[in-house]
Amino acid sequence: MSINATLFVQAIVFAILVWFTMKFVWPPIANALDERAEKIASGLKAAEHARIELTNAHKHVEVELAKNRSEAAARLAEAEHRALAIIDEAKLRATEEANKIIAAAQVEAAQAVLRGREQLRDQVALLAVKGAEQILRKEVNASVHAELLAQLKSEL
Repeated sequence: MSINATLFVQAIVFAILVWFTMKFVWPPIANALDERAEKIASGLKAAEHARIELTNAHKHVEVELAKNRSEAAARLAEAEHRALAIIDEAKLRATEEANKIIAAAQVEAAQAVLRGREQLRDQVALLAVKGAEQILRKEVNASVHAELLAQLKSEL
């Protein structure tokens, strides 16, 4: 065989191989590559969508956290305000109660002083009566009277 015939037969075989590959082998490979490219593209789109959702979720969480922090701060301030109001009210009640106790003690002390004075008057009257009785029993004598009055003074 000559080299030209060999080259011509090899060219025909190569053409048949190219035709067979283009007709039967290449379309499934191209379809598989296209499907793979579509899957990759859809995966990238889904990843981008998930990234956007994650970013939005982070923003939403930050907003909620800020809202909760401000609510907590407001509740804490309100609780502190209430505590101060309760303390002030308790101080006021304690002051009022102390004033009532002081007033009652002053009234009681004044009554005790009055009772003491009354008892003292009763005792002085009793002593005066005893002194007068002793004076009347004895004769009227200035020196004896002076002596009895001195004794009466010492008893008071």
